[in-house]
Amino acid sequence: SIKSSDVANTIKANRMFAEMCEYPIHLGVTEAGTERSGLIKSSAGIGALLCEGIGDTLRVSLSDDVIKEVEAAKDLLRVLDIRKGVKIVSCPTCSRCNIDVFSTAKRLEEALKDKNWDMKIAVMGCAVNGPGEAREADIGIAGGKDEAVLFRHGEIVKKIPAQNAVSVLI
Repeated sequence: SIKSSDVANTIKANRMFAEMCEYPIHLGVTEAGTERSGLIKSSAGIGALLCEGIGDTLRVSLSDDVIKEVEAAKDLLRVLDIRKGVKIVSCPTCSRCNIDVFSTAKRLEEALKDKNWDMKIAVMGCAVNGPGEAREADIGIAGGKDEAVLFRHGEIVKKIPAQNAVSVLI
């Protein structure tokens, strides 16, 4: 384990160590800070190394509840396709947005956080660009006026009431 509270130093030191030996490497950014700053620092440092194939175990160190550390580590492994799980993609919204993307995506994320389904689900704000922008998602919704279109791999399947979006996707 070679850790630093400095992300760049952590990455550099672990790269050097990985070149020098074949030992298993435990990754982490130590004293990363509070939940917000610790998540950012840990994701940047640990994520960069995992993308290079460096690292065998890891710890996300937060000045917070240890459960948040475990959840963050699982999420990081999932977004890097190292661990299976549901990936949710959602748009940042624009003037064409017709549904509450933020709460819909959060509700969906919470409902599916422990599922081991290897799939990508999209929550998009408008039916104009949503299905095309999220065509790589296995399934998704895109907002329309008081409704949403349900789509698979960018192809519209049917219209559904917006208030039923989360239950339909699940």
